[in-house]
Amino acid sequence: MKTIEIEAKTIDEAIAKACAEFAVPREKLQIEILSEGSSGFLGIGSRKACIRAGLMNFSLNLDEEEEKPRTAEPHLPPPVVPPGPKRSTPPPPPRERQEQREMPAVPSIASPHVPEGEVALQAKEILEGILERMSLKYPVTVEETEESICLNILGDGGGLLIGKRGQNLDALQYIVNKAAYKAGNGKKTIIVDTETYRKRREDSLVGLAERLGDKVKKTKKPLTVSHMNAHDRRIIHLALQNDTELTTKSRGEGEYRKIIIMPARRQPRDQADGNGPQ
Repeated sequence: MKTIEIEAKTIDEAIAKACAEFAVPREKLQIEILSEGSSGFLGIGSRKACIRAGLMNFSLNLDEEEEKPRTAEPHLPPPVVPPGPKRSTPPPPPRERQEQREMPAVPSIASPHVPEGEVALQAKEILEGILERMSLKYPVTVEETEESICLNILGDGGGLLIGKRGQNLDALQYIVNKAAYKAGNGKKTIIVDTETYRKRREDSLVGLAERLGDKVKKTKKPLTVSHMNAHDRRIIHLALQNDTELTTKSRGEGEYRKIIIMPARRQPRDQADGNGPQ
């Protein structure tokens, strides 16, 4: 029997290709699923589905079946089988057992009562487990301070883990925080970084805030910064909070929340000098 292996994004697409290749409907094909495929995480580590297909072999001799004499079979009651112990679920086929051994185990989620020193280690194990499932075998280092736990991924410098404006890093950081602090009572923020991206991003935002602040001082007109996430907005606010000539505020909702940099309102001279009404 002729068989072919076909790859596609999903099993259904692979079967449709097999039907077109043999020019027969699905019922006349013998399908063996070799790989179900995976969409990966954020498009990383995706795999195609793969099947082996062939035509079914219907070799039935109807003439011989008709020539065989038919003898009446005595009607016998079904045999009585004594009840036995419940059978356990049969073990999976060898292929499935091999796939289970190859699939990396997901580290256990940190308990809400785990001491602080162990939270950093469990967060490291969670992040390494996620990366391993994404087929990214990068080592992770831990640095813990009084305020935060920093997990640094030693990547290859290609920027794959960072994503556009750090979106991939932010997604990993959100998942690790939720997993490490299951009860939502985490005392320290867990920061996920790679290739010192967080530091470079902070320096870039501080420089942007200073340039925009100088522009507002010259024009005396408010200036709106494009929408940012909460972490980046906080950096802009902190960069300009000590400038007495400027003030900042946020406007908008959710992902479209923006920062407005405005000239600070000047107080009347008599109030500024402390000679105002008491």
